[in-house]
Amino acid sequence: MGFMQGKRALVVGVASDRSIASGIAEAMAREGAELALTYQNDKLRDRVQEIAARTGSQIVLPLDVAEDAQIDAVMQAIGSRWSSIDVIVHSVAFAPREQLSGSYVDTVTREGFKLSQDISSYSFVALAKAARPMLRPGSALLTISYLAAVRTLPNYNVMGPAKASLEANVRFMASDLGPDGIRVNCISAGPIKTLAAAGIGGMRTMLHYMEKTAPLRRGVTIEEVGNAAAFLCSDLAAGITGETLYVDGGYHVIGMSPD
Repeated sequence: MGFMQGKRALVVGVASDRSIASGIAEAMAREGAELALTYQNDKLRDRVQEIAARTGSQIVLPLDVAEDAQIDAVMQAIGSRWSSIDVIVHSVAFAPREQLSGSYVDTVTREGFKLSQDISSYSFVALAKAARPMLRPGSALLTISYLAAVRTLPNYNVMGPAKASLEANVRFMASDLGPDGIRVNCISAGPIKTLAAAGIGGMRTMLHYMEKTAPLRRGVTIEEVGNAAAFLCSDLAAGITGETLYVDGGYHVIGMSPD
């Protein structure tokens, strides 16, 4: 019996079998969780349905997290099938492509800043607000961040402040929801070749640098992030909330490479 047996998990942000959300869904399904998956648009629907078939998910729904009406519709659809939600995984981020290369000060715009904050950070608390009637003591919420929340990294630009905002969201949500027995945590994953990462200038260089300098001398996989996510959302982590767990091969502890 898996350590998530009997848990019902909503996983938001699956885009392909290379996405972090896919690795999380696979790990949670392996450990016995029943899944509901969402897809952003019709272009991604078939990919997500394939992952749903692989993980045994019977609920696959469209969801653009920028639209409150769509968030409410997803919660209503899930509520017609499930009496409660044990886990919500938020693996969503976006910024205009043209703002993810070059100088931050030169490229950032008011609209791009607002959009990245809305999609990448606010949508996490929006999901929690809409799902709150179905959350219960023992429920766990999880989101995905990156080192640029606390360090500057070339080309990540406007997404750095968005991830910093997201991690602050985790702390405030953990404080608010904790008295109801609901936990809120975050995983800061190392760079992974996902669809989203493909739009960030210099991502290949970041991956190469991590393989040369991280304590483990390698990158991380969606499977490793998935395993950590399953742990954080299970009863094994019942005493952990408001935390950002780094799954990056130890890269975040390095000040200067020994080489």
